[in-house]
Amino acid sequence: MFFFNKMSFRFLFFLFIGGLFFLVNACGTAERATQKRSKNINKESVELPDITIVDSTNEDPNLPPTKTLVTPEDEDVETVSLIEKGRASWYGPNFHGKLTANGEQFDMHGMTAAHRTLPFNTIVLVENKDSGKSVLVRINDRGPFAKNRIIDLSKKAAREIGMIGPGTANVNLYVAKDALENSKTTNLKVATYTVQLGSFETEAQAFDYSSKIKGSRVEVVRKNTDKIYRVYYGRYIDKDEAAKKQKELERKNFSGYVKQIENG
Repeated sequence: MFFFNKMSFRFLFFLFIGGLFFLVNACGTAERATQKRSKNINKESVELPDITIVDSTNEDPNLPPTKTLVTPEDEDVETVSLIEKGRASWYGPNFHGKLTANGEQFDMHGMTAAHRTLPFNTIVLVENKDSGKSVLVRINDRGPFAKNRIIDLSKKAAREIGMIGPGTANVNLYVAKDALENSKTTNLKVATYTVQLGSFETEAQAFDYSSKIKGSRVEVVRKNTDKIYRVYYGRYIDKDEAAKKQKELERKNFSGYVKQIENG
């Protein structure tokens, strides 16, 4: 993969060709977890460079439609698959500089977007079915949560596909075939939550703590080459229910916080 694989070398080279710049501030109304966040989040722009977008035909009619993205310079290609259809909206000045759900600051001039469940830093090709224009965005926020909209674009991304005037548009969302390979996302439209109760360096420590909390579980989280063992409780589609359980556990002296599972 040349730009959907977590900002690979080829993707970075591609961005330099299309015009690379750093997002100093990035996006929206956001929840921020209490754990420390990585300071190494790649904040490059993902402006759509000089790519030819070719509609592809799957041999298997049961598979979703795909598009092939071709760079003219080196004829490198990337196949992206349709994952969702619906209405897109955009957000700008009222949220500029506020924290996004992944801890960045919203830059309405950046090429970012909010999605309910896609993993952070997923690169999405957004096709405006009304104008025929497409743009690449990086997911760094959660939302939209109103009017059955499926993605909220930054002002600049919305301008690229002719959405500023209308405010909304009918869109198709495409991602690389393996973009969701390691994601826990099971339903793109429904966010799921859990209560995180602890994070440990060793498996033994995690299971020892988990054994004190009936119904809790241990999950392994990979950070670069390291493994972290986290203790979670429950899975909820209602965030208020998760918060209620968190308070109940807190009264039993088990501190923690609610997090969206897909954020991990």
